[in-house]
Amino acid sequence: MLRHTKIVATLGPSSSSPEVLERLVRAGVDVVRMNFSHGTAEDHKARADGIRAAAARVGRTVGILGDLQGPKIRVGKFEEGKITLAGGDAFILDAQCALGNQERVGLDYKDLPKDVVSGDILLLDDGRLKLEVVAVRGHEIHTRVLVGGVLSNNKGINRQGGGLTAPALTAKDMDDIRTAAQIGVDFVAVSFPKSAADMYMARQLLRAAGSSAVLIAKIERVEAVDNMAEILDASDGVMVARGDLAVEVGDASVPALQKKMIRMARDMNKLTITATQMMESMILSPVPTRAEVSDVANAVLDGTDAVMLSAETAAGKYPVETVESMARICIEAERSAEVVLDREFLDRVFTRIDQSIAMAAIWTSSHLKVKAIAALTQTGSTALWMSRLNCGVPIYALTPDAESVGRMALYRGVCPLPMKQQHTDRDLLLAEAEQLLIDRGVVEKGELIALTIGEPIGSTGGTNTLKIVRVGDHQIN
Repeated sequence: MLRHTKIVATLGPSSSSPEVLERLVRAGVDVVRMNFSHGTAEDHKARADGIRAAAARVGRTVGILGDLQGPKIRVGKFEEGKITLAGGDAFILDAQCALGNQERVGLDYKDLPKDVVSGDILLLDDGRLKLEVVAVRGHEIHTRVLVGGVLSNNKGINRQGGGLTAPALTAKDMDDIRTAAQIGVDFVAVSFPKSAADMYMARQLLRAAGSSAVLIAKIERVEAVDNMAEILDASDGVMVARGDLAVEVGDASVPALQKKMIRMARDMNKLTITATQMMESMILSPVPTRAEVSDVANAVLDGTDAVMLSAETAAGKYPVETVESMARICIEAERSAEVVLDREFLDRVFTRIDQSIAMAAIWTSSHLKVKAIAALTQTGSTALWMSRLNCGVPIYALTPDAESVGRMALYRGVCPLPMKQQHTDRDLLLAEAEQLLIDRGVVEKGELIALTIGEPIGSTGGTNTLKIVRVGDHQIN
């Protein structure tokens, strides 16, 4: 297990063939993202079947993330496909316009005129164009162009400073949640949540659809930054979605927010994904820029669980090479990371037995220099707690639960392994786990490993035993 930071790759036209999917898995993809903004339910199911088949051929665990589209706050279409606006031009955003022209364009989000007032700044196409609201007249927003450029069909709209009232979950998102449940995705990402209530609603819809998927909040709005603690509490993890977030809060604020979000999430035992333009140049280039290398490395050093690729693997010319480059950067960054485990423990209080055992395993493994930690777990909670601290020791999570295997694909420093639970006797089960690690080439006879397990065997949340053994001491009769 050379790399601890996980890689999420978005599937698309460049990465849907069986051959490319298998090459992506071999290159190191841990989780694939299906962007529900594009494609049909049948498309998503076919891609899910394809990645599962590729993972089975390679013999690796690959999780599946369904990314909900969220509210479409975009301009409509133009008669000619695009226009060019110059500074000082008057331009109208018209909720009732069918096809746009040089003077006006329609809106997908019909309530936008209710959300803005004179003096507001609207940022279009990820901030490339800037409009000042001059007046709001019924369904029309009259603006003056501050920064011009080319404006084409369906480009996004943000209000500088946030404040748009569009709900996080649309009717399409609710349909897509049901699709995600049918496909059996391991993770669902909610776009543009503003509060914990958005996440609670998404979780209720997921559970009603029969899914136990991990829920990820995409932090893209100013309101989400302000409500970070409550959103984290209502979620299983967050995605630092730096595109829309940068437009709303200003690009200079994003690096510090990224570090803050990752630190908060790890302190609350939540997952983190760092996303947007991480290797953007590799859409067209076989090598990344030096700035992109530094960006990925810094996210790794911040402690993110995963780094994500979007268009680079969905539509780029070099999807496999991009994953290979990202994997190399992660490994090098991890090698340089300082292990400060003792300091991490100073302010932590443990109130649960299973969490205390997980932390004891991390502490002991770091100081004894064991070769690996093997966590025998039902739900993956023990492995999650272990992964929140960097002890430099690889964690192997052994579970008989197929859903837990997929969920743990995103945990930093954790390698999930399916294991048939053939024994209810603790010592026999530990010996079986030890043999599995030997067969996988993880450990050799004579090396130390830390094993955690719960009794009674098979109970959820019951991890209560830590055992340090030298490989070869156990024998299975």
